[in-house]
Amino acid sequence: MDKIIVTGGGALNGQIPIAGAKNACLALMPASLLSDEPLTLTNVPRLSDIATMGALLRSLGVEVAGLADGRVLAMSGQGAENHVAEYDIVRKMRASNLVLGPLLARHGRAVVSLPGGCAIGARPMDIHVFGLEKLGAEIELREGYLHAGAPNGLKGAEIALAFPSVGATENIVMAATLARGTTVLKNAAREPEICDLAACLRAMGAQIEGAGSDTIVIKGVERLHGATHPVLPDRIELGTYMLAPAIAGGDVELLGGRADLLPTFCEKLAEAGITVEETEAGLRVARRNGRIRAVDVRTEVFPGFPTDLQAQMMALLCTADGESVLEETIFENRFMHAPELMRMGADIEVQGGTARVRGVRRLKGAPVMATDLRASVSLILAGLAAEGETVVSRVYHLDRGYEHVEQKLGGVGARIERVKE
Repeated sequence: MDKIIVTGGGALNGQIPIAGAKNACLALMPASLLSDEPLTLTNVPRLSDIATMGALLRSLGVEVAGLADGRVLAMSGQGAENHVAEYDIVRKMRASNLVLGPLLARHGRAVVSLPGGCAIGARPMDIHVFGLEKLGAEIELREGYLHAGAPNGLKGAEIALAFPSVGATENIVMAATLARGTTVLKNAAREPEICDLAACLRAMGAQIEGAGSDTIVIKGVERLHGATHPVLPDRIELGTYMLAPAIAGGDVELLGGRADLLPTFCEKLAEAGITVEETEAGLRVARRNGRIRAVDVRTEVFPGFPTDLQAQMMALLCTADGESVLEETIFENRFMHAPELMRMGADIEVQGGTARVRGVRRLKGAPVMATDLRASVSLILAGLAAEGETVVSRVYHLDRGYEHVEQKLGGVGARIERVKE
């Protein structure tokens, strides 16, 4: 098992390229189930989660081929006749549940294991099931599998979600593209990944309006055709690497970065005293003098502060001037990184869904353990600002969502290496 060693104390300067969005790609890939014609994705990130989704689609009969050094994925659903998503693959990744809607739309039936992923909260499937049942599906849970059927086909409906779930929105939108009639989805998720999926589906011939707002209207069509679609930049990778110079000091340009992908996050960095500027090639982030200011953070659905950047932001605030309050409203178990940061000298008090972080002058390097994907990178970021050496173990989480983190941070001056335990 690998571990990552970070030696802190140096400012970062240079450029970091931002990969395609993992969370967008994991929704785009199941769209290949909706058509007999090929779907080609460009700007694909090279991550273990992408490989897992590819394996799942292959098990369903989709042809999946990686081209151009893995940056391009060519998929054909022509032979996708299997409608059973097995536990052995689905358990590895939460986004595996995104085959449910496309399978129902394509075959009129689906058997999908309840999914896995990081242990950061329950993240139940009830909102997905509610929406698909509104479209005419009949779904029951038996022995850990969702058994879904649409004996009379899917039919457009008005659906109001209890919570703007990204995954449920994606599942429902994909299913509705081939349903009879019009679907009006209210309280829909507004994340950029939803807009990217809608753009891809429209390129395949779907009729979708309102993506990016809280109401999406989908007019069902008889069939979808093939398309080529570029995956948008990964806003969570972008935010993570924006925090690197904010924590360590320096001046870094994030190639391909866009401020509109992280509006509230950019505002919080500015509030903390970090310079964020748009450039022709992306975003430039700089911190040159003194300690940053403490800020309060509350995670919310887009366009609010992303839950997937809460752990990394906590690492920044560990050395801020003053006390910061972080409120986690999306997942109930997402402060598991706090005890590890405290091993490095951070002053953190967690009570339920709230963490109080009192800034210290300097963190100290220590052996720490990653508990989930975003927590793992938060410990690496903390190591950039720590005195001495930080050793992060259990970094297999990291490879699910970050592409060559050592090379990207090392390229701007970080002293970081991956070694075998």
